[in-house]
Amino acid sequence: MSKNLNYPCKAALPHFFMETITPRHPLPRQDSSSNPQSRSVRRRCAPGTATTGRPCCPSSRILCWTTPTPWWTASEGTFCTWVDGALNLLAYARQTSVEAVLSLEMGANTSQLSDLPNNPSLKALVGTESISENDPFWNQLISFTVISPTSSGDSKLLEEAVLPLAKLLIENNPRTGNLGALVRIFLGRTKELKISTECQDQLFIWQAHNALFMIRCLLKVFIQEMSEQELHLQFSYQERAPGSYSGASHEDLLEELLSNLVHLIVEVPLLDITYSILFEAVTTLLVFFSYQLFCKDILRDGLIYRHVMKGRCLSLTSRLVKTLLYNFIRQEKCPPPATHIFEPKAEGGLLYGLASGVASGLWSVFTLGGAGSKVGVDLEHNPLPLSNQSLLLLLVLANLTDGPDWPNPYRQAITCFRNTQDTSSIPMEHAHTFQINFNSLYTALCEQQCSDQATLLLYTLLHQNANMRTYMLSRTDMDNLVLPILEILYHVEERNSHHVYMALIILLILTEDDAFNRSVHEVVLKNITWYSERSLTEISLGSLLILVVIRTIQFNMTRTRDKYLHTNCLAALANMSAQFRCLHQYAAQRIISLFALLSKKHNKVLEQATQSLRGRQSENTVLPDYAQDLNVIEEVIRMMLEIINSCLCNSLHHNPNLVYALLYKRELFEQFRTHPSFQDIMQNLDTVIAFFSQRLEQAGSDLSVERVQEVIMKGAQALPVDRLKKFPELKFKYVEEDQPEDFFIPYVWSLVFNSGVGLHWTPHGIELFSMDSG
Repeated sequence: MSKNLNYPCKAALPHFFMETITPRHPLPRQDSSSNPQSRSVRRRCAPGTATTGRPCCPSSRILCWTTPTPWWTASEGTFCTWVDGALNLLAYARQTSVEAVLSLEMGANTSQLSDLPNNPSLKALVGTESISENDPFWNQLISFTVISPTSSGDSKLLEEAVLPLAKLLIENNPRTGNLGALVRIFLGRTKELKISTECQDQLFIWQAHNALFMIRCLLKVFIQEMSEQELHLQFSYQERAPGSYSGASHEDLLEELLSNLVHLIVEVPLLDITYSILFEAVTTLLVFFSYQLFCKDILRDGLIYRHVMKGRCLSLTSRLVKTLLYNFIRQEKCPPPATHIFEPKAEGGLLYGLASGVASGLWSVFTLGGAGSKVGVDLEHNPLPLSNQSLLLLLVLANLTDGPDWPNPYRQAITCFRNTQDTSSIPMEHAHTFQINFNSLYTALCEQQCSDQATLLLYTLLHQNANMRTYMLSRTDMDNLVLPILEILYHVEERNSHHVYMALIILLILTEDDAFNRSVHEVVLKNITWYSERSLTEISLGSLLILVVIRTIQFNMTRTRDKYLHTNCLAALANMSAQFRCLHQYAAQRIISLFALLSKKHNKVLEQATQSLRGRQSENTVLPDYAQDLNVIEEVIRMMLEIINSCLCNSLHHNPNLVYALLYKRELFEQFRTHPSFQDIMQNLDTVIAFFSQRLEQAGSDLSVERVQEVIMKGAQALPVDRLKKFPELKFKYVEEDQPEDFFIPYVWSLVFNSGVGLHWTPHGIELFSMDSG
């Protein structure tokens, strides 16, 4: 009997359906009454019956298949006869799995985390007995419903449950090789993932996801417990028959897994049904690199490092970087559970029939944040787990150190990618270059600056990718990018120091461009709600930038007292000073107020130094280093005077509000006229103050604010330019220090530690950074 059915994607179904089952040989019906445990008995293959990889028992035909062709090279001819087998499987599932269907519909048979160490299926996996890759046990093992934990709390509970099991596996795996068998089970399933995605074959993707989830959970414990060399050995162990010798495998299963994970990420499209497995693949790669967390020194070599930098992954460098960037750009939210878990369907479709038959195994349903639980609550903190995780992996890859004789290819890819709209015929200079939509990337960067990792990516692109930097500086909507950066600095009390540094350095890099410094004063903003010191109903972006940077300096003076932060703030203001235009009166006042604060600080330290010298009782008395404090303050005062002078020399007639503020507080500058460190720079300020003071005296007494401003504006046009002494242009350029990895690698891993979705590490085991840093 045969039936002709028109079914979507007929020629592209995974070819585990090749071994068809005809009505002449119906599937045997299990008699559950004679053996209540029949569904949970692990059946063994008879010797010699599985040499081709075919299943040895009917129940395993659902998910065991012949040796597959790699999915990226599979042809349609491979998938020809599937309908009869599928119909028989459906009939068999419906006959034998009514109870399983009811269990799923009722939400029963849910494994609790606390029960995992006693789960018979998991105990078999980590036990002392080898399990053949052809054993139906594997189909039962990975037939559970799971959503990867999205909160650190859930991850901690999961790890505590997995830890004793993983340690048993570490002990027994050298004899059983079950870890390698589990990895090979997963690798077999990855070979059909792309086709399964095209056919919406949720069952197949579900099984592959579950296998990878288990590998990731075990791998995380293995990495904390052993070196890379020991991990490599754990991957090489295979099943040994009694009395036989099992030499080392010729395949490198560790590299095979890494390569397949990268292939999975770049080849499988991002859809609702593939979201979870793509998230798991990215997360598993992060876990592989987590050896760095447990090492105080920066890792510059290693097995995983070499596999990713020079092995089979190398040819996929640009595609991996591009895919991770697009994952960040797309900002896809985690789909609802029903789209990637087998929920009961009213019509009882084919996929659900098959799934329910399989799900009657040992792990019938395992839920962790699954259907009916608090997924929404877990995801409120980070509703974009794949986007977040992809960005973290991208930053980890970009900050890997160069090898002794080869550069980091992932950093090269980030450094040289170009815009998709760039149609120039300039040859690709680097092997790992690619094109990406700059507009989409720019939009995502603007929207996501609330996170450290997005700010770090923005810094990386601005500093290292000349194409992206040129594009950003050419945008006419720079306020969309600059405002989130200013908001980070404004809320400096709530941010960690690294995030503040990155935001500040981004401003410094932007202010190296004169066109940017001019354009920010042309963008007018209204009602900046987050700026609470004063109501700003209308202000230019340039004036707001000045206000926020000055506020950061003042915060640093009273709290952190970090010279590095001072230097970068003042450098950004100095770069802008020659292009100050139409400064808001509040911005002008704050410039002079900052100088007043510095002057007061200078006088206080000077007085303390004088008193300490007079009151010193003995030569052995330890005194504060007032000389050093004075030098630091005088350097900052000198920089502030140069910033004011630069504005007066280059754009005095554009800034009457600054002249007004200068005249209003002119007594502040008198004490510095004769100071040897400031005499030269004070000449121009004295000239301006004297010139406008004379004009105001000539205008009469009791002048209104409006009249004073009018006098200043007319005087600015009349002041001869040659009366002001010329000084070299104030220009500062950001340069990374030697060995920047000493800063960036601990910073990136602190972000993974604190922001990785569903990842939890025990703090006391971390060596790379102190837990109270950043």
